[in-house]
Amino acid sequence: MGFTRAELESFRDVEVPDLLPPADQPLRLLFVGINPGLWTAATQSHFARPGNRFYPALLRAGIVPRPIDPSTGMTDEDRDELRRRGIGITNVVPRATARADELTTEELRAGGERLRALVAERHPAVVAVAGITAYRTAFGQRGAKVGEQPGRWGGSRVFVVPNPSGLNAHDTVDTLAEAYAAAARAAGVLESPPES
Repeated sequence: MGFTRAELESFRDVEVPDLLPPADQPLRLLFVGINPGLWTAATQSHFARPGNRFYPALLRAGIVPRPIDPSTGMTDEDRDELRRRGIGITNVVPRATARADELTTEELRAGGERLRALVAERHPAVVAVAGITAYRTAFGQRGAKVGEQPGRWGGSRVFVVPNPSGLNAHDTVDTLAEAYAAAARAAGVLESPPES
């Protein structure tokens, strides 16, 4: 499936619903994107743009057991696999843009408040925000670094992990997998490696 530029532009400002386990099932690990891209909005599937390294990194980390290719839309089986593992996906800002730098500081801060409300409602073991710059802006943490953050949101541990977008040239699938695995281990989604 491909989209023309005009087709993608028609999805500007469209929202993508959160992918969460049912309320009666535990949410162990909540991944948080900055906001949906136009391809994600078109397919209604998180991190869907071809070339996005989110799902390859999840596979490399062992968080999912098989490849997921959302570029034409996630299957119900893919969504159910994530939910069954206690994994959810949301965004700081729900509206789609071509680039995250189109978001305003006010939108990011309001999105941060919305995210904290979701965390207070669902109590994930770990929140993993994908994108240090957006995290710093949304939560007023100018000195934040990638990794586990000091303090918790209620009982939830908070990690900032690298953004999997191809625009983030600093990270590879391997380095993304390492960061995502650390959050997944903290959430109990992955077992910790044995002590040597």
